[in-house]
Amino acid sequence: MAGTPIPPPALAPARAWRVVLEKIETDLLDGTLRPGDRLAPERELATTLGVGRSSVREALRVLEVMGLIRTGTGSGPTSGAIIIATPEGGMSALLRLQVAAQGFPFDDVVATRLVLESAVVDALAGDPKRSTTRARAVLAAMDADDLTPAEFLALDAQLHLALAEASGNVVIAAMMAGLRTAIESYVQAGAAGIAEWDAAADRLRREHHAIVDAVDAGHGARARDLVHAHIVGYYAAAGLAPDGAAASSSPTPPQT
Repeated sequence: MAGTPIPPPALAPARAWRVVLEKIETDLLDGTLRPGDRLAPERELATTLGVGRSSVREALRVLEVMGLIRTGTGSGPTSGAIIIATPEGGMSALLRLQVAAQGFPFDDVVATRLVLESAVVDALAGDPKRSTTRARAVLAAMDADDLTPAEFLALDAQLHLALAEASGNVVIAAMMAGLRTAIESYVQAGAAGIAEWDAAADRLRREHHAIVDAVDAGHGARARDLVHAHIVGYYAAAGLAPDGAAASSSPTPPQT
């Protein structure tokens, strides 16, 4: 006798976030979704894809940053997410990069992060018109002590992307956005290898604040050192340190 269909088990946060993003990206690229269309409600997307609503929200935040959707609050015809652009040209390539990045070698992804993020903080520190307002807002959100590891690391990814976007280099920002899915999957996986998560989260908070403080103080060399140590240190603590990561993009000696 046929029973009631059993919904698929919820996926791990890193994989779930990627599933939601890839589904919406596919619909955008093949024309299933077009400007003016509204996405299904969060609850419906979560149920259909077998993920949590937090994973749906994270995917929507990325698409909103990319300028592909606009989200509204409340209820009624203006609530939810609406498609406002189609992924053409460079944006289409960016979306495909996000999917392709899942197959990139781990060592290469980390080495690329070191190059890109060192350039980001150096450029920001040297720009007298820089604005770290958005990055500071993410830092404030990360200071909450009731975040789950998945929530904390989702904000972590947003912080690094916010700094890239603040640098004003649209190519670097696009590359960071394109690699974000691959980066977050490794970072989320690494959390399971950290025995004392609360202590690790406190250390990561301090490191994040120090990086942004160095940028705002105009200390480019120190900011580069700090972001390099931050990235390599996390992977090492999680038991994920790739061969040669510490040697790649060797940091400048600390400035006194």
